[in-house]
Amino acid sequence: MLNRSFFALRGWWLAGVLASGTLLASEQAVAQAAESVEAQQAQAALQEQIDAADEQTREHLEELRRLERETRQLKADNASLTGRLAEEAERQQRLATALDTLEETRAALPVIEQNMSAQLSQWIERDLPFLREERLARVERQPDEQGQNTIERINGLLEAWRVELDYGQEMDSWRGRLSQDGRVREVDFLRIGRIGFYYLTPDGREGGVWDAESGAWQPLEDEYLREVRSGLRMAEDQRAPDLLTLPLSISANDLQGEQP
Repeated sequence: MLNRSFFALRGWWLAGVLASGTLLASEQAVAQAAESVEAQQAQAALQEQIDAADEQTREHLEELRRLERETRQLKADNASLTGRLAEEAERQQRLATALDTLEETRAALPVIEQNMSAQLSQWIERDLPFLREERLARVERQPDEQGQNTIERINGLLEAWRVELDYGQEMDSWRGRLSQDGRVREVDFLRIGRIGFYYLTPDGREGGVWDAESGAWQPLEDEYLREVRSGLRMAEDQRAPDLLTLPLSISANDLQGEQP
C-alpha cells in the first residue's frame, strides 16, 4: 500500500515536473517569439529609416542636379544676353553716329544744292549754245516752288546733270529761231555731241558753224552745207549713219573737257 502510494506520489511529482518543464518551455518559446517579433519590428523600423534616408538622399541629389542644370542655363543665358547687349550697344552707337552725320548732312544740303546749281549753270553758259534756255530752266533755283524741299531740288539737279551727259553722246536736230546780225530767221539746227553745232536755212543755201573760241557763228562753204544736210537727214533717221566731214565747233585742246 505504501509502495503504491509512493509510486503514485512519484508519478504525480514527475507529472508536475514535466508539467512545470513544459510550462517553462512554453514561456521561453513565447519570450523568444516576442523577442523575434521585436527584432523584426526593429529591423523593419530600421529599414524604413534607411529607405526614408535613401529617398531623402535621392531627392537631395535630384534637387542638386536640377540646380546645376539651372545654373548652367543661367550662365548660358547670361553669356547670350551679354552678347546681345553688346550688339545692341554697338547698334545704338552706330545709330547715334548716323543721326549726327545725318544732321550735319542736312545742314550742308543747301550749300551742296547751291554749288551744284552754280557749277551746272556755269557749264551750260560755257558750252555750245544749243537749247540754252531749256537747259538753264532745269537748273535755275526757284525756292519753295510747288513745295519742293532741298532733297527734291538736288534730285532735280542730278537729273539735269544726267541730261547734260547724254547730250555729249547724241546727234540731234530741230527747227528753231536764229538771231543773227539784227535779224531773226527760222533755221534747222544740227548738233553732233558737244563737238559740232551747225545751222542750215530751209532752202539749203546758207549755213554756219558755231565757233566756241570766238563765240560767234562762222559761215560754211558749199561743200560743208551738203554735209550738214546729210547730217540732218541722219539725225532724223532718213539716212543711214555715215561719216561727216565738217569743221568742229571746238578746238582739239577742248576735246578733253567736253563732258560736264
